[in-house]
Amino acid sequence: MTNQLAQQIIAGDRRALARGITLVESTRADHRQQATELLQQIMPTTGKAIRLGISGAPGVGKSTFIEALGNALTQRQQRVAVLAVDPTSAVSGGSILGDKTRMETLAVNADAFVRPTPAGKTLGGVARYTREAILLCEAAGFDTILVETVGVGQSETLVAGMTDMFVLLLSPGGGDDLQGIKRGIMELTDLILVNKADGDQLAVAEQTVTDYRAAQQFMQPRSQHWKPQVLSCSALEKRGLNKIMALIDEFHQTLEAAGELTAVRSRQAREWLWSETTTSLIADLKDHPSIKTMVSELEQAVADETLPPTVAAQQLIAHYKGLK
Repeated sequence: MTNQLAQQIIAGDRRALARGITLVESTRADHRQQATELLQQIMPTTGKAIRLGISGAPGVGKSTFIEALGNALTQRQQRVAVLAVDPTSAVSGGSILGDKTRMETLAVNADAFVRPTPAGKTLGGVARYTREAILLCEAAGFDTILVETVGVGQSETLVAGMTDMFVLLLSPGGGDDLQGIKRGIMELTDLILVNKADGDQLAVAEQTVTDYRAAQQFMQPRSQHWKPQVLSCSALEKRGLNKIMALIDEFHQTLEAAGELTAVRSRQAREWLWSETTTSLIADLKDHPSIKTMVSELEQAVADETLPPTVAAQQLIAHYKGLK
């Protein structure tokens, strides 16, 4: 089954790609095994796309920008895949998954693929299996992969660890944003874009660009071969897109020529290995029948404040080790 699905994905079958992503997102044991087989089969065809992470505070216009950029890239005969991660409610567990609605023209573009995914309980503004989805999109022949995060903040920077170039969108008058974002995300950013630079916001946007360019002298760039750029743009008016696409090409070519792109992806793969190992071990620990009984007792003791959480965790791990 997975062999046929892999062949269909490599052939560019969009429905097969959607089924493949659904498979890798599934938590069912049999689906996890099938997903493992699928990923192994498509791996030789991956790694050729440009991977872009796009973040920004809610309301900055990420969806509008991604649609404008995606359509512009397809006009250059590129195939574009968008992996849009929507926030999951901590109360109901539900997600709206409205990116296909917000990206009306891109969603029906024959050279584009838009896939909204709930973030679930994963921190970092991305879904747990976003990395696997990137590989599947690359196997399907997409030239550029855009990963949209649910927001921006100190804990929402994992997208920078799975993409080549990290793009941060800001609103005009972003001084308050700078206070909220701090150094953490600024030093992960390769390109800062002040969106909504149109109408009566144009002057404010240009001043914001000046402010952020000045602030960058205090930041440590994450690449020794690339100086982060700050530009204004208008996704609504499609202004600044050509310059942005040129910078994306320049960034990719610069890091590739320096050998840094290969090094970055190798480091990301190693980090991915340990991230998945940690997640899998925790899931295995929680699912063990003997552990489940012990967990309820330890949780109650911690809740009653008769046992420190650190001691409870040590007891849990010691018991788990004894089962192996």
